[in-house]
Amino acid sequence: MLLTLLGGISLNTQAGVNPPWSEGRNDPVVQRGLEFTVPEVDNLPDFHGDPMGAQLSIFVGGNYFFAMAPLVAAFEEEHPALKGKIYYETIPPGLLFNQIHQGGTITVGNMTWTVKADVYAAGLKRVSAMDSEGSLQGPVVSYATNQLTIMVPKNNPAHIRTLVDLGKPGVKLVMPNPEFEGIGRQIKAALMKAGGPELVQAVYVRKVRTGETQLTHIHHRQSPMTLMKGLADAGVTWQSEAIFQEETGNPISHVEIPDTQNATAVYAAGVVKGAPHPQAAQAWVDFLKSARAQAIFAHYGFKPYPQSTDEPSVRQ
Repeated sequence: MLLTLLGGISLNTQAGVNPPWSEGRNDPVVQRGLEFTVPEVDNLPDFHGDPMGAQLSIFVGGNYFFAMAPLVAAFEEEHPALKGKIYYETIPPGLLFNQIHQGGTITVGNMTWTVKADVYAAGLKRVSAMDSEGSLQGPVVSYATNQLTIMVPKNNPAHIRTLVDLGKPGVKLVMPNPEFEGIGRQIKAALMKAGGPELVQAVYVRKVRTGETQLTHIHHRQSPMTLMKGLADAGVTWQSEAIFQEETGNPISHVEIPDTQNATAVYAAGVVKGAPHPQAAQAWVDFLKSARAQAIFAHYGFKPYPQSTDEPSVRQ
């Protein structure tokens, strides 16, 4: 789209503005208005929809951002009155937790806005913590599980085969920050199983100090982009994220982690206490357990909850 600015200058703000996996499908609004998005300058890929006119606001941990577009589309078909009126955020669950506790206000660049969450969805541990402190109303609903994998560039040029390989000198990593990304704690547990404290220290202490490990703020965005730019050799992510990147056609692959070293995350959701739209919020939480939603999750490698009794379960 060409915009004519003052003095007759035209600026193309449409071509190439979206991340290489979304193609603009993650914006659920009907009337988009002025298109003005400049890659890497004015770009908000984890904020979706219209916070001012929303009749359902969902705060969901970002590691299934790619599933949200089809989930929202399917939900809107069942609830047509909400079409174009759903807003959702897909930043890390710890940051969403902080935003909720700051009244829903968030600042990105020079823009500040406030939106009250109707639904909080994340790992079971964080959602249960919200429930325990009285910040949720109604039951906590667990609906899907996920496992870790090692994401690598296509053809795996560094020949990564196991978690132990991540500790080798010269192997550059892009890793989630355990401080606010729940997956970081899961990864530390997996590294401990694979190589003990020495491997954990190598990946998350020594390599951070030398610059061979980059710690992310939003791993579901930064990890694949860093790998595609050739700035890292590997990074641990959720299996579903790698499956999505591969399906999209990005030059990404993954190395499976054995069950004996892996961790299983349980995803849960609940209606936020004082939600402005409690009925719509409960409808969304119920929808997550539906056959239609579960089929969308399964497409990206998620498994339903409860899982089979022979699988290990570690709460995110």
